[in-house]
Amino acid sequence: MIRTEIKVETMVNKIKKTEEKVISTLGDIKQTVADFTDMFADMKGNITDEMLLKSDEIKRREGSFKNLFDETRTNLTSDMETKREELTQLQGKLERPPIAFHAHHVTDLVLDTTNEIIIFTKSVINEGTGYDTSTGLFTAPVGGLYQFSVHTCAFNKKYAFIGLVLEDNVIAASSNYDEDYYTCSTFGAIVRVKPGEKVWVKSTSSSSNRQLYQDAITINTFSGVLVNN
Repeated sequence: MIRTEIKVETMVNKIKKTEEKVISTLGDIKQTVADFTDMFADMKGNITDEMLLKSDEIKRREGSFKNLFDETRTNLTSDMETKREELTQLQGKLERPPIAFHAHHVTDLVLDTTNEIIIFTKSVINEGTGYDTSTGLFTAPVGGLYQFSVHTCAFNKKYAFIGLVLEDNVIAASSNYDEDYYTCSTFGAIVRVKPGEKVWVKSTSSSSNRQLYQDAITINTFSGVLVNN
């Protein structure tokens, strides 16, 4: 009987120890699960934060790229418009006819009228039809930089005071005189002329002893050409 009680007590103690171990193990498992749950939550939070940071970075880069793209597109559009305007202007210049004239032969050689316009009545070339042989006036068909040249000859013992005029302003002048011979001089100017402005040759000093001369080998001329517009 005593032995049986001892065995039962021993078995009870073993059962208690086993129960304690089971309870301890369950506690450890529970703690491990709790620790794992906390760790997973932390990992989830870190992953979420990192994903948000990455998302913000992607959005920021997308914004920068969009701004750069818009700026580049604007610059390209502006450059294309500028080039298109330059091409249009160049095309317009290429389509314009050349402007040039060369006239000679003065019918009224006596320069006895103040500021008398010297009319060169024969036109060798008149590209752009700017020069009028009936008035002696050149009217600029287009604005630009022009070069004009005047060649005049004076009778011996006579004076010739000649000026090149742009809209009533003398821009170049010359004088001729010789006691025994016919004398000639050439002068000119490069000047910017606006569309519709007039250029002509005139006597800057008029008197009965002012007279031009011309013959088969001595020719008075007036010429001009558009250099650049």
